[in-house]
Amino acid sequence: MKSIMSACLTLSLALAGTAIAQEEIPLSAQESTPDELGWMQGFPPAADKTIRFTDPDFFTFPKLRWTVCHFRELMPTVAVRNGTEGARELPVDLDAGLDAVEFVPLGGGEPMTWDAAFDVNYTDGILVMHKGRIVYERYDGCLDENTLHGVMSVTKSLTGLLGEVLVAEGKLDETAKVATLIPELKDSAFGDATVRQVMDMTTALDYSEDSTDPSAEFWDYALAGSPLPMPAGYTGPRSYFEYLQTVKKEGTHGDAFGYRTINADALSWLIARTTGKSVADLFSERIWSRLGTEREAFFTVDSIGTPFAGGGFNATLRDMARLGQMMLDEGQVNGEQIIPAAAVASIRHGGKGETFAKADYKTLPGWSYGGLWWISNDNHGAYAARGVHGQTVWINPAANMVIVRFGSNPVAANAANDPTSLPAYRAVADYLMAQERAPQLVGRKWFIEDIAGRGVIDYSPANLLFMPNGRMAGNASCNRMFASYTQNGNALSIGDAGTTMMACPEALMNQERSLLELLAKVEQYSIDETGALLLTTSGGQTITARRQ
Repeated sequence: MKSIMSACLTLSLALAGTAIAQEEIPLSAQESTPDELGWMQGFPPAADKTIRFTDPDFFTFPKLRWTVCHFRELMPTVAVRNGTEGARELPVDLDAGLDAVEFVPLGGGEPMTWDAAFDVNYTDGILVMHKGRIVYERYDGCLDENTLHGVMSVTKSLTGLLGEVLVAEGKLDETAKVATLIPELKDSAFGDATVRQVMDMTTALDYSEDSTDPSAEFWDYALAGSPLPMPAGYTGPRSYFEYLQTVKKEGTHGDAFGYRTINADALSWLIARTTGKSVADLFSERIWSRLGTEREAFFTVDSIGTPFAGGGFNATLRDMARLGQMMLDEGQVNGEQIIPAAAVASIRHGGKGETFAKADYKTLPGWSYGGLWWISNDNHGAYAARGVHGQTVWINPAANMVIVRFGSNPVAANAANDPTSLPAYRAVADYLMAQERAPQLVGRKWFIEDIAGRGVIDYSPANLLFMPNGRMAGNASCNRMFASYTQNGNALSIGDAGTTMMACPEALMNQERSLLELLAKVEQYSIDETGALLLTTSGGQTITARRQ
């Protein structure tokens, strides 16, 4: 029976977090983009470039590099509404120095740059927020700033967040036995587990998620959740909730962490039974519609419309950054407490290291897992939502930083990209914190405050951006400006600047001419104790600028 199921199980297989076997060295990130390979281009696309949900390989590499952005075209979904008040602006202040940040991959080897890690990890998009501003944003593959991308098992953390909110509000008792809330699960493995054991994945289940084993229970679960017609003669469960009732117990609840997607679906049933609303509707009402998101999100669903709470959420990169910023801000958005701070605190400090250690994650020593989130327990207090193929929402409270990454790595398991992701996230945090303590010339824009003691016109956007490759850009006052520069210690020389040719009010044009003349005479720079950049000319005149 299992062999005839495989064609209709591929979707659930991929979203649930199982590894895709790779028999050959995969194409590089540049070679495997959907545009490069021609997937689904034309009206209609060529037969050999067409991807269908019913194809057994529709979510294997390299097709997955297209599929991750197109789940809504391929299968049934349910909307997560984003409200009617409009998007909340995310301030942008890009840091030109981030691409050059270096780190050493886990296990050693040659240093790698943040820029190089983008392609090494088959990144579709990555965004870094620092102090509420976008300081880095980059897209590739099937993704742009408007595209919805599957977040895979990051979905579990969204489900876990709803659970933590209900616990913090006293609406869901974390000590209650599951069967008291869902009598249908009385005879299943979940029946005598507590709500907290489900949320921390310390349930004792006779269930394997090893897709390389054809007899693994995972295959039965995936089939039950498939929206496709069942094979002839099939009499088993036909939804996620029906499948949960069949799971048997093995071991003692609370003894050890075991990563099993069905816990997320069990929690989604607990949430729905407690509130009378599906995870999709409750997430929209309590969180998504209150973040100032730009786009409606969605969940994939099973044959009866149940949201896939373990891996079916899809959203834009920027909207997931808004969610990450809300977590960093302890449940607040624009000063409004939209979820209890206690829910975020429970996640940040959740899980038990001793139970997590029994799972023996080689790349995650000292970590824990709680509320369906991953907690690093490092000295920055970093924690994360993680999904297969590289999906991540990484929150670093010490650095006041959020990183969101979407990817389509050929290997599903995060162990494949952790060596070039985890140290990279820490290196970026260290860089941003160092820039706060002792700003460097290269990095974010410097906004000019004074030109040779004459100040600046209040509505002038004059600014300078020094990039690590010896290029400088900015705004001279009303025209864009481009130049080269050389730096040796505190010695600084700026080449003749080229500008656009827009005509402006005479006062702005005079200020612009003065700035350009002085920039060409700059000999050195310094950054004073207040963080101000001082550019000094050969004649002793000074341009003063500051980061916002």
